[in-house]
Amino acid sequence: MPPPEQAPDGAPEPTTPQPPAQKLDPIYYNWSSTFSIMLGRMTGSRDIPLEQNYFSEMDTLKAESICKRCDTNRDYLMQYSPIIRFMRDEVWKLGGELNDQNVICRMCTNEQSGGFSLDHGILLCANKFRNRGHQEDTMAHEMVHAWDHLKWKVEPENLRHQACLEIRASTLSGECRFSREFFTKNQWRITEQLQHCVRRRATLSMMARPGVTDDVHAAKIVNEVWDNCFTDTRPFDEIYR
Repeated sequence: MPPPEQAPDGAPEPTTPQPPAQKLDPIYYNWSSTFSIMLGRMTGSRDIPLEQNYFSEMDTLKAESICKRCDTNRDYLMQYSPIIRFMRDEVWKLGGELNDQNVICRMCTNEQSGGFSLDHGILLCANKFRNRGHQEDTMAHEMVHAWDHLKWKVEPENLRHQACLEIRASTLSGECRFSREFFTKNQWRITEQLQHCVRRRATLSMMARPGVTDDVHAAKIVNEVWDNCFTDTRPFDEIYR
C-alpha cells in the first residue's frame, strides 16, 4: 500500500486505518472499508486507487471460500443446468470431456470471468462472478469455445476465426439475453438487442487480441464474418435463450 500523503508541515494526513492483512478481522474490515468507499473517504495514488487495494485484499482474505463456492456452483450446474449438460454431452460426442479436473476455479486479477485453452480446459474466475447465473453463462460461453475447437480446425492467428468464435459464444451461451442486458448492463434497446450485445462483446474480445490495432479494426473483423457466424447455431437447433 502506498504511504500516506504528507501535509506541508511533514505530518501525515489522517487516513482510514489499514492494519496488516494477516491481522485483519475480515468482517470489520469489510464493513468499515465499504462505508469509507461509499462516503468517498478512501483515496490512493493516481495509479493504484485505494478501492482497488481494498478489493484485492478482500479477495486474498476470502480466496478459499470464494473458490469453494465456485466449485460448488460448477458441480451443481454440471448436474442440473440444461445448457451446461447439453454442451457437456456435445463436447463428449466430439471426443472431449469436461469435468472437475479441467473446468477449474481460480482467483483472477484481470477483468474477464473465464477463459478456454485447448490444452488445459476451462478457467473460471471465481472472484468475478456476481451469482450462479453469471457463472452458468460463463461456463456455457467457454463450452461453446471448446466445441468449436473440437469441431473445426481453428487457426489461433486467424483473426476472422477468432471473431467467429466470439460471435458464436456470445450468441449461444445466453449471456446476451434481454434480461441480463437490461438488469446488469443497463442496455435498454428493444430492437435487435441480441445482435447489438453480441457485436459489442465480440468487438471487446477482439480488441484484446494481438494484431488488432483498435476498436475500429476489431469491429471491421467482426463485421466481415458476422452473417455466417451469427446465424450458425450448431450444436443447437436454434438459439437456446
